[in-house]
Amino acid sequence: MTKLIALIRHGDYEQLAKTPSALQPYPLTDEGAEEVRQQARRFRDWLEQQDIRPSAEVHCSTLLRAWQTAQLYMEELADLFSSTPELQSFPDLCERRVGSVANLSTGEIERILELDPRFEPAPKGWKSDSHYRLPLEGAESLMDAGTRVAGHLRLCAAAPERGLQLVFGHGAAFRHAAYHLNVIEFDDIKRLSMYHGHPVVLQQDPLTGWSHHSGEWKIRQKSERPD
Repeated sequence: MTKLIALIRHGDYEQLAKTPSALQPYPLTDEGAEEVRQQARRFRDWLEQQDIRPSAEVHCSTLLRAWQTAQLYMEELADLFSSTPELQSFPDLCERRVGSVANLSTGEIERILELDPRFEPAPKGWKSDSHYRLPLEGAESLMDAGTRVAGHLRLCAAAPERGLQLVFGHGAAFRHAAYHLNVIEFDDIKRLSMYHGHPVVLQQDPLTGWSHHSGEWKIRQKSERPD
């Protein structure tokens, strides 16, 4: 059975400056919440036009910004669900983890590596390097995070629930997962981004595998910071 899964990046939130976004616990901004509502209403129109109903089982990462984004979507799509929607949070949908230095600034993380004689200095551009993993307890590379998220999406595709599955999470982890699922090429990981609150719908067909179904990726501008 073909399965549709909507990947939805959280809305804009109160992010610490110059700090990896991985486990920041802050909420959506007011503007971010309103943008999510507008995106959800557009998605509702599309679902109705396509005669597609969302699955009542909704997934999000454990981070507040993803949970809030999911709640707003559930409010806006409320009467489209075949039964009362249930939101479940999963650590596997979180962004790339930086381990023991979570929520420290990029500069402070680099200083810690310089102070520790066991480690080499962080390479230039390490934060957006898909393969680089900080040599610290609990840290992942972006590719590791993509593998983790892709694994969760495979489980969603194999589940018996009917309807389009809503999955709320994080841009970089979603893009790396899409690469692992053969939906985008490796060079697309840095070339593309995701709009806040805007669904990118993937299709999984048992015979042909994963593919992009609908919803626009965002083309990254050179001036944009990695997400």
